[in-house]
Amino acid sequence: MANLRRLIPIFDDSVSTWALEARLLRWLTFVWLFVGLVILFSASYPVADARQDDGLYYFKRQIIWVLVSLILFNIIVNFPLRKILSISHWFLILFLLLIFVTLIPGLGRKAFDAARWIAIGPIPIQPSELIKPFLILQSAKLFGQWEKISWRVRFTWLGIFGLVLLGIIAQPNLSTTALCGMTIWLIALGAGIPFKYLGGTALGGVLLAVLSISIKEYQRKRIMSFLNPWADATGDGYQLVQSLLAVGSGGTWGSGFGLSQQKLFYLPIQDTDFIFAVFAEEFGFIGGTVLLILLALFSTLALIVALRAKTPINRLVAIGVMVLMVGQSLLHIGVATGSLPTTGLPLPMFSYGGNSMIASLVSAALLIRVARESNEAEIVQLRSPQPETRRRRRRFF
Repeated sequence: MANLRRLIPIFDDSVSTWALEARLLRWLTFVWLFVGLVILFSASYPVADARQDDGLYYFKRQIIWVLVSLILFNIIVNFPLRKILSISHWFLILFLLLIFVTLIPGLGRKAFDAARWIAIGPIPIQPSELIKPFLILQSAKLFGQWEKISWRVRFTWLGIFGLVLLGIIAQPNLSTTALCGMTIWLIALGAGIPFKYLGGTALGGVLLAVLSISIKEYQRKRIMSFLNPWADATGDGYQLVQSLLAVGSGGTWGSGFGLSQQKLFYLPIQDTDFIFAVFAEEFGFIGGTVLLILLALFSTLALIVALRAKTPINRLVAIGVMVLMVGQSLLHIGVATGSLPTTGLPLPMFSYGGNSMIASLVSAALLIRVARESNEAEIVQLRSPQPETRRRRRRFF
């Protein structure tokens, strides 16, 4: 029963023995999660009331996903990272296969002309979200021991990473492809991989993005509407225009919790891809600044954990989690504020979606686990003296 209680974060008695960085990251994650749930409640209520006749419909479903994610979170923070790394490749391959399953007509579920989901009964599975933590783990494992492995192993895993990116971009999901590619690249940079390799992969990534934009008409339209959304404010630029109106309407202090006007069927997909716009309208410039400070604190703690990590792999896991969580948040905010082209990236622990919630809390748990292991004392087993040594000692004394 004691072990079952430890699956629930509030009953985990071991927290008091954790290192300071691990405890701070844990509470920072919970604050981030709590604020996200509050904003989701506000952003999703009108659309849930209209579509489901229950304003709490999406919020209640999100709570269920949060509970599931918190159980996984507590398992990971109490589980040795080396054991997680020893099985991470199986999960990566599983989700890679599921990514390609989404491309099969009839099996992949479409939304906004992109096949990104698989339905297992009433549960939607989005492999491109769930693969993110395992992509971090396997990238850290590969680049953390780069000098110790053969080129055959290197090419094998680089090829698998390439298949992951190709599978996601084929859905099509350019924003998630860019995020995953950027995460892998920055982990490699943190590992000290030579720039001649990094430069080539960066160029290849840019060419792949240009090719995708040139093939997909809707991606070209997004780029053009981003440059001047007001040129087609009721067409391709509609989402960004409404988002900018929401952010601008917030002013300094915001309109107040629950008082956003843009969420009343003006701002599309306000509970997922543009949830920051609702947050900015209700809490204003001050609220947005506080959120950026939270992200800065998370980044600072992650960097401290990375610097104190005992092994190169642990250090790269910490860097990967920071890039994923904070990088995705900044990309989402950049889209909502018109600083970046419109994409479909959720805001971690804010946006509605069980797959995103699981990926976010699992990633945060990995960072906390690295923080715990970075400050645990190493146990050195002393070899018992040989019988001859004991005999000599007896004679000496």
